[in-house]
Amino acid sequence: MKNLEKKARAYALKNAISYEGEARIGAVISALFNDGLKRSDVKKYSKQINEIVSKVNELSPEEQKKEFKKLVKIISVRKAREGLPELPDAKKGKVIMRFAPSASGPFHIGHALTASLSFLFVREYGGKFYMRIEDTNPENIYPEAYDMIKKESSWLFDNTAKIVIQSNRMALYYKYAKKLIKKNAAYVCTCSTEKFKKFVEAKKNCGCRKIDIKGNLVRWQNMLGKFKEGEAVLRFKSGMKDKNPAMRDFPMARINLTKHVKQGNKYRVWPLMNFSVAVDDIEMKMTHIIRGKDHRDNAERQKKIYKVLGKKFPWTAFLGRTKFKDFELSTTKIKEEIEKGTYSGWDDVKLPTIASLKKQGYKPSAFWKFAEQIGFSEADKVIDKEEFFKLLNSFNKN
Repeated sequence: MKNLEKKARAYALKNAISYEGEARIGAVISALFNDGLKRSDVKKYSKQINEIVSKVNELSPEEQKKEFKKLVKIISVRKAREGLPELPDAKKGKVIMRFAPSASGPFHIGHALTASLSFLFVREYGGKFYMRIEDTNPENIYPEAYDMIKKESSWLFDNTAKIVIQSNRMALYYKYAKKLIKKNAAYVCTCSTEKFKKFVEAKKNCGCRKIDIKGNLVRWQNMLGKFKEGEAVLRFKSGMKDKNPAMRDFPMARINLTKHVKQGNKYRVWPLMNFSVAVDDIEMKMTHIIRGKDHRDNAERQKKIYKVLGKKFPWTAFLGRTKFKDFELSTTKIKEEIEKGTYSGWDDVKLPTIASLKKQGYKPSAFWKFAEQIGFSEADKVIDKEEFFKLLNSFNKN
């Protein structure tokens, strides 16, 4: 390829600027493929590219930005893709998808972009789009989030999202817990966290695993009434010899006596995320799921539950992580700053919340177009405030 050294340096500078001054050779090589670098030549040029990356990383951030302005024109810019990518195995009128935000706070830009992609596919093919509010952790709930998520999803998704609140479905989770125990696919474990961790490390079964179905049903009833908080958890029999420690007999439900915002003290056993998500996806007949690639392990756990219950796992796409520079997306931190008076509220113009952006005049279709551009990419992305609003303003104007 022509101008390898200059192009490698330009891509290294671009990558370094996005990652706080530290370029990565893998990202530079990946970018060079767009300019003609052949995979068969990577070994031949890797040493040279590595040296270029090292020299770029020695520059100060200011020097990197200054030099990049001189070289930016010699590197290729990928043409923006128009429209949605094809959704595999999609049948007209029968696509069922969901977005599942936590009840810890309202929507921000990260939620909007990921959720919009699922919404757009349902709108394109026809079917159902669920907005499922996850609130089975009583300790992590912001009361106002329920109404805010409902209003924001109504605005963002053209009044088509069906709202479901997980804490209203507790009887269903209990029904499935008993079903899995009766299939000998789950058991109640009374080992301490520290003790069970040793079994995981040794790839050995704990004594609780040997208890028969009848005994586990009794233990399950004791979780609902006699056991104290921390004394027992419901575990899935995934196997203790799995090469991935995170898969070994993972927990599905635990006792939590914290008073719930909506349910009060009506329930004492709460499902953990992998269990409630698997149950809801089965009951709602999900056909396609789009989730962050940091949920790969969770998807595998849920797939195991599906298999035991004889259900077909939905088609799943994993999205790369988008890091928004110069933005505060933690709802916990934003809430703290609102309480301190740093921000006037969730719709403060300085915040990247949907409440704020809606107030500023942005339209739902601007987020839809942004989501289209993201597509099914598993590549991690870094976008700063200036770049984000440049794109969003363009989409909003159009």
